Amino acid sequence: MRTASLTGWSFSWTHQRQAIPSHNLVVQSSLEDGNSRTKVGSSSTESGLVDGEAENISGILKRRSVLLSAGASLFSSQVLGFPVEGLAVVKQGLLAGRIPGLSEPDEQGWRTYRRPDEKSGGHGVGWSPIIPYRFSVPQDWEEVPVSIADLGGTEIDLRFGSPKEGRISVIVAPVLRFADNLDGDATIEKIGRPETVINAFGPEVIGENVEGKVMSINVVQDSGRTYYQYELEPPHALITATAAGNRLYLFSVTGSGLQWKRHYKDLKKIADSFRVV
Repeated sequence: MRTASLTGWSFSWTHQRQAIPSHNLVVQSSLEDGNSRTKVGSSSTESGLVDGEAENISGILKRRSVLLSAGASLFSSQVLGFPVEGLAVVKQGLLAGRIPGLSEPDEQGWRTYRRPDEKSGGHGVGWSPIIPYRFSVPQDWEEVPVSIADLGGTEIDLRFGSPKEGRISVIVAPVLRFADNLDGDATIEKIGRPETVINAFGPEVIGENVEGKVMSINVVQDSGRTYYQYELEPPHALITATAAGNRLYLFSVTGSGLQWKRHYKDLKKIADSFRVV
């Protein structure tokens, strides 16, 4: 079993595009026009956790372990490419049980995906109807089948892909699987601070420890909901985390080095468009 230790997590902030070495981290967020930029500095405290957060994170780690031994396989699947059968771009509505969710292209050629209300989702402990989410993609992006053998398990709710630009995955996880004190009114703030969340759940997205890979952290407020936004490299990934109802949402946009270089602007626009509705 792999576990992610949060007592040792922390970084010292240098520059938005530079790797962040290990130090204890203090985060301060200032709200400007609905967006707040997280300021990070060094702290002399042993763990960097505020009162009550250590207990909450302990609950998270008791229920949720990170399988680092599967990291290489997960990374190769999510970042370097899906299995051959998953690379086939699937037109909406052609697979049994799949419900279209894409709008018609707008004047810029972008389409909006909204999770259909009729779409089923998951089973087992903590599962209930999923609060829909939405995001926008260029016209050539399409949904990719999620295999029952996917290393992300039943918590992978959706995959999207473009052979030219990159890939998207959406993880929707019941909070009751990793914390007992979060009921039907979970918020990302209750789960933890921005650096706490990325250290706990980032490995599930990139398949390896995120220490030294977090290039930037943003905190965004929209319609009363908080979103933590991260940029990581290597591997190249944009991750958005939030919570709603009794679910944690992890939206990730990944790509190869060449895709990042050529299509970063579009990939960032996709990442910034994610919202729970």
